[in-house]
Amino acid sequence: MSLLKNDRFLRALQRQPVDVTPVWLMRQAGRYLPEYRNTRTRAGDFLTLCQTPELACEVTLQPLARFPLDAAILFSDILTIPDAMGLGLYFSTNEGPCFTRPVRSQADIEALGVPDPYQELRYVIDAVTLIRKELDGRVPLIGFSGSPWTLATYMVEGGATKTFRKVKGLLFEQPQVMHTLLDKLAQSVTVYLNAQIAAGAQAVMVFDTWGGILTTRDYLEFSLRYMRYIVAHLTRTYDQQRVPIILFTKDGNEWLEEIAATGCDAVGLDWKLPLTVARARIGDKVALQGNLDPCVLYASPERIRQEVATLLASYGAGPGHIFNLGHGIHPEVDPDHVAVCVDAVHTLSPQFNQQCH
Repeated sequence: MSLLKNDRFLRALQRQPVDVTPVWLMRQAGRYLPEYRNTRTRAGDFLTLCQTPELACEVTLQPLARFPLDAAILFSDILTIPDAMGLGLYFSTNEGPCFTRPVRSQADIEALGVPDPYQELRYVIDAVTLIRKELDGRVPLIGFSGSPWTLATYMVEGGATKTFRKVKGLLFEQPQVMHTLLDKLAQSVTVYLNAQIAAGAQAVMVFDTWGGILTTRDYLEFSLRYMRYIVAHLTRTYDQQRVPIILFTKDGNEWLEEIAATGCDAVGLDWKLPLTVARARIGDKVALQGNLDPCVLYASPERIRQEVATLLASYGAGPGHIFNLGHGIHPEVDPDHVAVCVDAVHTLSPQFNQQCH
């Protein structure tokens, strides 16, 4: 890590001592930034922005020009893999992501191939290479993917959903068909993340946005099982450096012990569980990432600082905490409020890390 000017994020992921608690924010490159909106306008649409490595690099770096963040995260979309499988991804103004060819049957699923990241997903790998070069060791770069279960929900539903009727229907009626799909997706995610690591991602994260809609039995069988496969088959050391992996299941607080037992390095937390509780349950096994309520960023600067102080104290002294939101930044947030949050983390956290020196 000698080439990294700031490695505190990677150190914290390995529960090593740091000077201050590292901070990065989910969706830190996004619509709340005027410069992002300008680049997106220039791109013409969201998919073109994702699929043009130079533009993806530009927006990845924008938040780092504004805030002293401790990590960059690749700008991309979680639905790149289903798109590369030929499902016809498009974004509609009111409904968000949609697929022209959703998968609903065994035949649909058997027809899917595992995308080659150097062919169908070349634009992502090129973006990773470019971002890593442009970062020039300032901070580490995080690569990511959606979880197999989360990708499957979009692929079967054909887009966003509130009821999960089709995907849960498939799960309950034809569990083996669902497993066939999830198995292909687990292989695809593994190959994809390994290609990101080879291109320069120094840590990776799996976003399981919809794991929390499942019962405990179904979460363990249809979501966590496949994330465990990914963890087991990831490149964990590259260029003589450890590549940590973060797993994040939104609404997954009741399964923290099971998530920590996958072999991941860190567990991402939504905003509903106090860090004190999460740390008591799993904090000696893995690092914890989180978990400020994103809506705090709508509050006054004083209140933001107060909430940051509360959260840092909730984790307490010692290594293994990466400060983040419990979900992505909302598009209407004032960038100045994000600056207050990042500054507060760096200003207030040394007292919790002093004993680590």
